[in-house]
Amino acid sequence: MKDNHPTPLIGILTARNSNGTIAGNGPLFIELQKKLISQNGISFVFIPQEIEKDFIIGYTFSPDDNRWQKRRFRYPDLVYNRIPFRKSEQNDQCQRFFSSLKARNIPFFNPCFIDKYQLYELLINHDILRLYLPQTILADDKKNLYSFLKNLKGIYLKPRLSSKGKGIFRLRMNSPSRIELDGINSQENYQSFNHFWECWNKELLEKNYLAQEEIISAEYEGDRFDFRILAHANHDEYVLTGIGIRQSQEQAITTHIPAGGKLLPYKLLQANEHDQFIQTIVPHIGKALSDQFGYFGEFSIDAGVSNSGQYYIYEVNSKPMSFDETEIEERKIEQLCRLFLQLTDIQK
Repeated sequence: MKDNHPTPLIGILTARNSNGTIAGNGPLFIELQKKLISQNGISFVFIPQEIEKDFIIGYTFSPDDNRWQKRRFRYPDLVYNRIPFRKSEQNDQCQRFFSSLKARNIPFFNPCFIDKYQLYELLINHDILRLYLPQTILADDKKNLYSFLKNLKGIYLKPRLSSKGKGIFRLRMNSPSRIELDGINSQENYQSFNHFWECWNKELLEKNYLAQEEIISAEYEGDRFDFRILAHANHDEYVLTGIGIRQSQEQAITTHIPAGGKLLPYKLLQANEHDQFIQTIVPHIGKALSDQFGYFGEFSIDAGVSNSGQYYIYEVNSKPMSFDETEIEERKIEQLCRLFLQLTDIQK
C-alpha cells in the first residue's frame, strides 16, 4: 500500500445499490476530484463493506484516463458522508465506522439523515427559528389528527423519513361530510374523517407520518413557489451558497422538479425581505443541527413565503440533491473543497 498520496486525502462514503453497483452522485464525485487535484489533494469513493482495520479499498477518478480506478488507500484525512440510503447509514457496520473515525480523530460530515419530526422538535425550541415553523404534529392518533384538521381545514401529510417529495399528500376538510386527499398523481374523497382514517391509518402509522399546517403560498404568474437554499460551513459559521426557486406546475402539492416542478432564477423574484429571511435562518439552522446531531458541513433548506408575507421553513436536508442551476453547483464544489482544506488544517 502506497502512502505517498497528496494531501488532503478525502474519503467520500457511499453505499451499494440493490444491484451491487456503487450508489451516489457520480458527477459530483468527479468534479470534487478534479477540483481537489488542482489543490494538490485527492479523493476516493468507498463503501462500508470494503473498510479494513488498517486500510480501505476505494475508487478514485482519473481525469487523465477519464475512468475510475480501484485502489487501496490509507484512512483518509476527512470523510464526506454521502450515503444515499437511511438503512445503509443506520446499520451496525456503518455506525462502527463512524465510531472508529472519532477514535482516530478523523473529522467527518454529515452525520445522519434528518427525521422531519425531530427537526421540528429541535427548531420549535429555538427562539428565532420557531417563528418560521408551520404547526406540526405526529399523525399517529385519530383524535388529535381530526382536531388538527378541523382547526386548520388544510394540512400536509408527510413521511418523517422521506425525501424528494415522496409520499406527500394534502388533506382538506371542505365540510364534515367531504374530506379531500390530494397526491401528486391522485385525488380521493371521503364521506367523513372516520372513513379517511379507516382507509389510511395503517399507512400513516407504518410509515411514521407527520401532519403539517397547509400554508397558502405566495404565487408567481398564478402558481405557488418555494425557495431552495444551499448552505455550507465556513470555520465556525454557516454561509449561503445559493438560492433557487421551484414553482409548481401540473400539481400544487409539491414544487420538486421530479414531480413536475419548474425552475426559476432567484433574481426573478429577489427582494430585500427574502434576502433578510434567508440570511437570518441559515446560520441558526446550521448551528442548531451541529449542536444536536453532530457536525453538519452542508445542508439545504426548503422554505417559502405565504400570500400574506409570512416566511416558513418547511424542511432541512442533510444530503442536498444536485441543483439544476450550474452556478450553484459550481459554488458548491468550491465551498466543499474549501471546507475540506479547513477541516484538515491544510490551507492553500
